[in-house]
Amino acid sequence: MTFLDEKLPEASKAFGDMRSAIFRKNSLDLKVKELIAVASSVLMRCEKCVKIHSERAKENGATEEEIAEAIAVAMFIAGGSQLHWTDAYDDVFDGSDE
Repeated sequence: MTFLDEKLPEASKAFGDMRSAIFRKNSLDLKVKELIAVASSVLMRCEKCVKIHSERAKENGATEEEIAEAIAVAMFIAGGSQLHWTDAYDDVFDGSDE
């Protein structure tokens, strides 16, 4: 985030402070938080984020199988969201067998 550091140092610091406040052990441990971040990164389609959070998940004890499951959950949510995002489907498929 070099450009942010240079152009908007206060925003860069705030972003770093937010990360520090979130990615520490509280009710959820760091492994779980990083797995959530992996799944969220998939949904946001951020390839760099997936790589970073997968590495951090591993550093915090996640297995490759756990990371794969987090990705699979994100894929399921992405697919399922397309089934329910609009009522237009009811208009398209009105129940008639044409």
